[in-house]
Amino acid sequence: MSRTCTICGKGTISGNNVSHAKNRTRRKWKPNLMKVKTKIEGTTLTVKICARCLKSDYIIKKV
Repeated sequence: MSRTCTICGKGTISGNNVSHAKNRTRRKWKPNLMKVKTKIEGTTLTVKICARCLKSDYIIKKV
């Protein structure tokens, strides 16, 4: 399973580290993903969702 949110599709993005001397090296930003158990269509599933989707109640956590 890749590092993407199952709800919004947010994934890893890439860019540059820029030092004070303007040297550029490649880097990555990873999304804040969590494995959450939830009930979807009557079945309990474990999904990877980002913190933003969890916070905005797209998925309700099963307690």
